[in-house]
Amino acid sequence: MRLHRSLSRTLVFAFLCLSALSCAPEQPENSERKTSVKKKTGVLLLNHGSRSERWRENFVKLEKNVAEKVLSIEGIDGIQTVFMEHASPSIADGLKAYDREGYSDIIVIPIFLTIGSHMFDDIPTIIGMKENPASMEKLKLEGIERYIPNAKTHLAPPLDYPDILKTNALRRTLALSKNTEKEGVVLVGYGSTAFDAQWTELFENVGSYVCEKSGISDFTIAWCGHIAHYSPDSTTAAIHRILEKNKRALVLPLLVSSSEQFQIEIIGGGIAAVTDHQSRVRYKPDAILPDPDLEQWIVDTAEQYAAEIMESNETRQVSAPD
Repeated sequence: MRLHRSLSRTLVFAFLCLSALSCAPEQPENSERKTSVKKKTGVLLLNHGSRSERWRENFVKLEKNVAEKVLSIEGIDGIQTVFMEHASPSIADGLKAYDREGYSDIIVIPIFLTIGSHMFDDIPTIIGMKENPASMEKLKLEGIERYIPNAKTHLAPPLDYPDILKTNALRRTLALSKNTEKEGVVLVGYGSTAFDAQWTELFENVGSYVCEKSGISDFTIAWCGHIAHYSPDSTTAAIHRILEKNKRALVLPLLVSSSEQFQIEIIGGGIAAVTDHQSRVRYKPDAILPDPDLEQWIVDTAEQYAAEIMESNETRQVSAPD
């Protein structure tokens, strides 16, 4: 069953990539483009972004932690961190910078948990892999710039590799725990209305793993984002479900980074609505980052794509006429 679920996520992302390529427009001329492009590959670490400086700092630190290893990979010459919205530099800023420096290929590594509307539609549209008039209009209204780079873009899949999220959640759960026999876990995520099944499946896999390895008997899921419309109510309800069977609830944010809005206001607000939460709920307003396994995933992904790009370039050179 788990293999079937994993394959289903892989097929969804494969469909995303094929759809994006089939919808990709012809690249128009750009004032910043160059007629000759050096064979240089850059990495773009992409995340959603937040108005919270704390959120942004976590991703800046992430880049610093992986930069040396990424830049040591054969064929990779640059690395940048960009934000989809609410922070700078933007995705367009990063793409333009690589264009100015004559890069031929850009590996876009999205630091998103799993498939969602941003991965399926927004990001491919922003970088020119997909042309959806409705999405383009929405991005324009939100002030998100679309830029089709001269360099070829390679969009990697999101961070829904089970081992990384499972081991991260287990480590943080055990750090909160006092007595696993009397506790249950509440996994709180952002969610996605259009991709509810994929998000629920991912969280169920993580929750089952945490219970199996820790000895905790129960887990449940809460949504603080899309599905709950930025409401603390889902967190409160999930805690009550756990407390019906257990003495204590361990609340774990499965959010990539930390912000005052989500960890403090929404999740914290949901906890505060629970009677006797000081003694019955244990919570640390943290996030998935920092995580060495996630850092290694970035390095491995960059290495894989760099090797494929170099092989493709060599094949073209061999087959090119004299």
